[in-house]
Amino acid sequence: MDYKTLNTWTEKDHFLMPYIYHILDRLVVNGWYFFFDGHSGYNQISIAPEDQEKTTFTCLYGTFMFEWMPFKLCNAPGTFHHCMILILSDIMKDTIEVFMDDFSVVGDSF
Repeated sequence: MDYKTLNTWTEKDHFLMPYIYHILDRLVVNGWYFFFDGHSGYNQISIAPEDQEKTTFTCLYGTFMFEWMPFKLCNAPGTFHHCMILILSDIMKDTIEVFMDDFSVVGDSF
């Protein structure tokens, strides 16, 4: 599926992404770390009903529109990252780092 046209017209979310070296600096000082990939998490974020028709596509089986955010929308990484920061804000300083769709759990022991 090609979302170039939709992404061109989409108002860009200017949510700042972290620099990877900030996260790597934090990993170095901890004895243990574990990585999780949250790639499929994008599909858990719903699209506002009034915006769903903007994702309409047609194929051999009919015309469809997404109810959940597909991976290739230009604001998907920033939106997912922002949601994860809101959800995990209580433990972010101590235990977990979020970088785009990846999670790093860190600590001196588990």
